[in-house]
Amino acid sequence: MDSRSWRLATLALLPSLAWGGGGPLGIDHRLAYDNSGIWQRNYQVGLEDGVVILELAGALATSGDTRLGLTFRRDIDSTLLTALSVQLLKYTFQWARPSQTDNPDLWFQGSRAQSFPSGEVALQASFVTPFIAEYHADHPWVWALEALPAYDSVARMKTWGHWQTDVLAGWALGTAIGLYSQQRKSPLVFGLLPHGGSVTYRIQW
Repeated sequence: MDSRSWRLATLALLPSLAWGGGGPLGIDHRLAYDNSGIWQRNYQVGLEDGVVILELAGALATSGDTRLGLTFRRDIDSTLLTALSVQLLKYTFQWARPSQTDNPDLWFQGSRAQSFPSGEVALQASFVTPFIAEYHADHPWVWALEALPAYDSVARMKTWGHWQTDVLAGWALGTAIGLYSQQRKSPLVFGLLPHGGSVTYRIQW
């Protein structure tokens, strides 16, 4: 991420980083619970589903020989690799969510504790990064896509789905894997699709 996207991320998370707390970075604390307006959980789920549908539809509707088609296929790679990485980390660290406790220092609490990292924020970052990396020089407006992980970061904290460290880690993880996927010459998964094919998946974050 360049300086513009980091500034956007910082501004989006500023309310939640304004005071200290616990957790590995000393910043984790519950925000005031808010499941209303744009922060409603159903909007978060709708955004998640919309991204997955757009990725699949874009990959199936475009040719892998085109710049856009190749980017969509790399985007699918990014999402799948991110999902696998997130789930591995969740089962490894078993950090209790803010909805389960107000103590941000409860790690290794069993398989039901899956706060770290935020899979939904990682999904949004893994989705926008290949497009930003591919098109930012030609179309600087694509940096506005960083609003998706920024929104989801705040929304997940407001509805007590994640701590501050969770969303920052998810954002960083999705971005890193998105950059890796975008730089590969041949997509790992969708390289088998000349123009079509189908893959259906549902990820629990």
